[in-house]
Amino acid sequence: MSGHSKWNNIKNKKAKGDAARSKIFTKLGREIAVAVKAGGPDINSNSKLYDVVQKAKANNMPNDNITRSIKKASGELNTVDYTDMLYEGYGPGGSAVVVECLTDNKNRTAGDVRCAFDKHGGSLGTSNSVTFMFDRKGVVVAENVIGLDEDTAFELAIEAGADDVLVEDGIVEMYCDMATLPGVRDAVVAKGLNLVSAEMSWLPQNMVTLDGDNLVKFQKMLDMLEDSDDVQNVFHNADLPETEEEDE
Repeated sequence: MSGHSKWNNIKNKKAKGDAARSKIFTKLGREIAVAVKAGGPDINSNSKLYDVVQKAKANNMPNDNITRSIKKASGELNTVDYTDMLYEGYGPGGSAVVVECLTDNKNRTAGDVRCAFDKHGGSLGTSNSVTFMFDRKGVVVAENVIGLDEDTAFELAIEAGADDVLVEDGIVEMYCDMATLPGVRDAVVAKGLNLVSAEMSWLPQNMVTLDGDNLVKFQKMLDMLEDSDDVQNVFHNADLPETEEEDE
């Protein structure tokens, strides 16, 4: 998941065919495992697990896969422990990139991420080298099945504790602080919208435009990063052109 619009991230991933879907299910399985380890296997009492399961369903992850991932993490099946890793650096054309990973092998993950940067004209940075160019915000994405207009959605967002809202293409996106994320999510569900995802994101403060060779290199770097099972999310400030994607 990359870039600025969370819904576009999800939508694009859903449209990349069976091979990509399998990788997404692997990544989501890791998120479920971490959520269960942190808060237990009960979706009703584990808010983080609830959010991840909703995201898994939005990505068409089968219920059997979700149940198996929960059982695996709760100790009913063999499992492994995953560690959160955050990498940041510069891509082609001075673009800023933040990579979130869940890994059971830090050396492997560090090597894969570094290779993706180095191979495509980027450079891996140190801690805080680019995150200052992003805002750490909660993003709640929901399908606008009840047809909320912008004014009504804005009122709902403010009442729920969000600071901004976007209504576009049948989707409502609300932006908030970490502390208010559960409340905004609950307000969206209570209103009757179909929750797609609710999670913390890195939102770029300013976008950069890439041209020619830099754009090609950046997209290849992005593809290489997202091809890694260890990479959960890629956030960046590159203003990429929209492309139509079809199921393979």
